[in-house]
Amino acid sequence: MPSRILRAATLIECATRARNSSPVTDMNPSAPSPKRRWRRAAIALLSLALLGAGAYFAWSKYLAKPDEASAYQFTSVSRGDIEDVVTATGMLQPRDYVDVGAQVSGQLKKIHIEVGSEVKAGELLAEIDPIVLQSRVDATRAQLRNLRAQLMQRESDRRLADLQLRRQRNLMAEDATTADALQTAEATQLGAQAQVEALKAQIDQTESNLRADEANLNYARIYAPITGTVVSITARQGQTLIASQQAPVILRVADLSTMTVQTQVSEADVSRLTLGMDAYFTTLGGEGRRWQGTLRKIEPTPVVQNNVVLYNALFDVSNPEQALMTQMTAQVFFVVAAAHDALLVPMSAFAATPRATRTAAGGSATGGGEVRPARPRPPTSGTAGPRHRTVRVAAADGTLQERRVEVGVSNRVQAQVLSGLEEGERVVSGAALRSDAPAAARRTPRL
Repeated sequence: MPSRILRAATLIECATRARNSSPVTDMNPSAPSPKRRWRRAAIALLSLALLGAGAYFAWSKYLAKPDEASAYQFTSVSRGDIEDVVTATGMLQPRDYVDVGAQVSGQLKKIHIEVGSEVKAGELLAEIDPIVLQSRVDATRAQLRNLRAQLMQRESDRRLADLQLRRQRNLMAEDATTADALQTAEATQLGAQAQVEALKAQIDQTESNLRADEANLNYARIYAPITGTVVSITARQGQTLIASQQAPVILRVADLSTMTVQTQVSEADVSRLTLGMDAYFTTLGGEGRRWQGTLRKIEPTPVVQNNVVLYNALFDVSNPEQALMTQMTAQVFFVVAAAHDALLVPMSAFAATPRATRTAAGGSATGGGEVRPARPRPPTSGTAGPRHRTVRVAAADGTLQERRVEVGVSNRVQAQVLSGLEEGERVVSGAALRSDAPAAARRTPRL
């Protein structure tokens, strides 16, 4: 740079001399005119100014002692809130819901509700065609009446057998009949009694069958088991339902006043969760609204998806306005630790080790003059108790001082300072790029 300035000054002086050497009309060319002397003085002053600027630039860039603080970026200690959280993705489901099915087979004759209907417990939801079920009830009732009529006949035969047995015993007491006739009367009476008991058993069995048939007939009318909202209907009116092996699901009734967030947490983070810890989540389109809850359950059996082990963590949230709906996606945050109105510094401030700061102040050890920040090694986030770290603080005289601070709650971005720093103090947060660094190094990357 100084050589360029000297060459420019030389060219200006040569051009001036060439201009002055042109023929003039003055009778005494050896005596310079006042105008010519003024030009020479101006050129000389300009040359001296250029030489002085070049010398100062060379001295400040190559000979002056570099300012230690100019090699770093600084961040002021500020106050704010900080949270150490475990993030996961969850899905909303009603906490209390019932899949309503059909206990009998038949054609779905009528559906009295639709998706989104509010129903009360005991309200009629749907009806199955009851013709076949009603005919079974009628047949069982007719069979029961027949058995009762037979019972009356058998009881009459038993009473006759009782009279004949009493008569034979009286005659036997007067020795007016034979022992064979008495034995025959006793056998006849026992047989009549046995037939009565058999018919009574058949009547009990038929009455039981009648109760089952009447219950099946009642099952043809499907009622709401709980108070809630109809969230889905899987069957259609006119569809034939076959309930021989399992009850086909017709619809689902759910209580939407309380929702459960089913969250899948990775195996790397599940050890940081504890029952009863605070949790909150946001939803797509929720405009940043936070829904609060408390972790109530961690299922021990994991779910493996694409060789990733995930554990289900559940917590409930009140939904009185029913703004939350089934199957909504939730971005969940489990609060491991939190601090409010705390002194905060960036985690990058802890990466400025003494070795890193010396390298940044003196330039790269490999040459080239580019300042390269040390690879950051921030402390592990969490709240395993206060920890001590070292930061570099800008003093009033422009020098840097190493200071040991006590760190509380921390995450991947910031850390809480319990002691060692005051609000407003400036700490080193990284190395500054030199002005002569390559353009690619100075360019801020686009995210």
